Amino acid sequence: MSNVNIKRLVENIRSGTNSYTPLVELVVNGIQAVEQKKECNGLVEIEVLRNGQADLTDRMEDVDGFIVKDNGIGFTQKNRDAFDTLYTDLKAQEGGKGFGRFTCLKYFERLNVVSTYEMDGNFRQRTFSMGLGNDIIVDEVDTPSEASATGSAVEISGVKSVKFPDKGLEVISRVLVERLLPYFVDTSCPRIVIRDAGTSAPPLPLNDYLSSETSQIVELPVPNPTFTFPSTDGEKTFRVRIFKFFAPRSSRSKVSLVAHRREVTENQLQNYIPEFSEEFYEPDADEGATKGRNFVIKVYVFGDYLNDNVSLERGEFRFQADSDLFNGISQSQIEQQAAEIAQSVVGDEIAARRERKQAKIIDYVETQAPWHRTLSREADFSALPMNPSPRDIELTLQRAKFEKELSTRDRVSAILRADEGAALDDQVAAVVASISETSKSELIHYVSLRRCVLDLFARALEVGEDGKYRSEGDVHDIIIQRRTDSDELDFDSHNLWMLDERLNFASYVISDKPTEASSLDRTDVTIFNRPVVFRGENDASNPVTIFEFKKPQRDDFVNASSREDPIEQIVRYVNLIREGTVRNSSGRNINVGETTPFYGYVVCDLTPKVQKWLEFTKNFTPMADRQGWYDWRKNINLYIEVISWDKLLKDAQMRNAIFFEKLKIG
Repeated sequence: MSNVNIKRLVENIRSGTNSYTPLVELVVNGIQAVEQKKECNGLVEIEVLRNGQADLTDRMEDVDGFIVKDNGIGFTQKNRDAFDTLYTDLKAQEGGKGFGRFTCLKYFERLNVVSTYEMDGNFRQRTFSMGLGNDIIVDEVDTPSEASATGSAVEISGVKSVKFPDKGLEVISRVLVERLLPYFVDTSCPRIVIRDAGTSAPPLPLNDYLSSETSQIVELPVPNPTFTFPSTDGEKTFRVRIFKFFAPRSSRSKVSLVAHRREVTENQLQNYIPEFSEEFYEPDADEGATKGRNFVIKVYVFGDYLNDNVSLERGEFRFQADSDLFNGISQSQIEQQAAEIAQSVVGDEIAARRERKQAKIIDYVETQAPWHRTLSREADFSALPMNPSPRDIELTLQRAKFEKELSTRDRVSAILRADEGAALDDQVAAVVASISETSKSELIHYVSLRRCVLDLFARALEVGEDGKYRSEGDVHDIIIQRRTDSDELDFDSHNLWMLDERLNFASYVISDKPTEASSLDRTDVTIFNRPVVFRGENDASNPVTIFEFKKPQRDDFVNASSREDPIEQIVRYVNLIREGTVRNSSGRNINVGETTPFYGYVVCDLTPKVQKWLEFTKNFTPMADRQGWYDWRKNINLYIEVISWDKLLKDAQMRNAIFFEKLKIG
């Protein structure tokens, strides 16, 4: 008579188990009963119990439980007493924990046993149930039997809380074969079949997954199946067996760690080698590549280290998943090594997949990110998915760039801290070369962005679907954002280089934003320009550049009645600045002197009306290409140009064409 708080014990089962765990436990017990009897024609039968109405989709009832029958030795007194003993050591040599039967009550309401065993040359029948209170065995009856052979039938029924995850016999049998494959590949494994209870349909033989002519599981030869790891108590050896699983459906290639011939943990191989993310294909030997079968790889890992460290419930191991300072060997280490062995077995296909991945990376770098060319030859892409997205590739390259920059800084710091020596020159040369490569990548990136800006600007100058040109605001924003000044604008956020390369180093900007509260005429852009080494000071000797943008094809500003004459606006604005009445948005004075040079630019379309106005009304001089006109107002030190949008784009393209060509951009 046992005295165990079974309810508390069952409630505390949490370690990696699921609703398949009890079924696996019963099948293993059946196999072991056959082995104990040394039965030549061993048989384990699984009957599926169903309950409720058939589903309208698959026309199948939900699974409510199972009956597992075997023709093994039966529940002899010794086996019965072991069942009634918590943590029994009866099957310790086979890896038994004396606990597995309790997982049945974790997922099912009832466990009932009917068994025939032999005692003193006579057959007897023992029936009992598993208790839910303090006694493990309840309602036991032991009587003489008219049977002619031993065997047992163990029923678990009444699925708790959630439905059993699968319904179809093929799906359930496939899961069982995967979980118990080490038993199935053993030559002494009994015949195992599955059927729906109460039907006359022939059972589905699980052994045929491996043994039939069109077997769905095939073992692959492994040239070097063992590997070792050092641990705190000596070197540990592991052995792998690798199988093809055909007709995988939605399955992925996996690695399973096994203890005492039972699968304990399972992880996807793609977690270690991304190229395992997709199925493999095996063409038909007779009909070639036009016909064949898909398959996935499954790696089973065995070893005493796994047997010795499996948890009580067989749902996990007692060592850590990622790092284990106590034992010295972690689950991820074992799985990583097993994945590499699997890779060597299907190496040709993995190599082909890596070539396809590399081709995607090269295409991305060449067409979208040429500034990464040098870095892409150094970055580690092994962790990328098999079909990486541009975002995946870019993130990997950015990570590699950051790590390289950190490494370069560390090397510079080390050189600065080091004593002088003969090797110093070599170290400095190596670091400078590294910085140079990084600078090249940055330059390519910068020039590539210029190409994008010019393409976008060219599109903005086209006539829209409505037959109208875009407003000056649209094209304005490409060059520089409206309603900003240098206090609000990022130094790298404008594209003023399209107008004049010197404006890359402008230190003060007002863009389409009144400088004072009064209703002054307002130009689009005002820039204080100075060499980069003198940035930051409002010096009167630095030139002032003023721009005015007009909508493509607009020319009404040349009318005598117009108040939007851009040339007069620029002249008036120059005079206001020279008089000292213009301040920036922060109220600072704009410092100018008698000799401060001013540059004015009007960007518009040079329609015939505008050209006539420039020549005869404004007395401007045409440039050689007649895409621009210029004038010099000596009395106020103002040089002013009127150029077309097309000239602005064409000149910017010409200035940058050599960079695009040399850097092979677009």
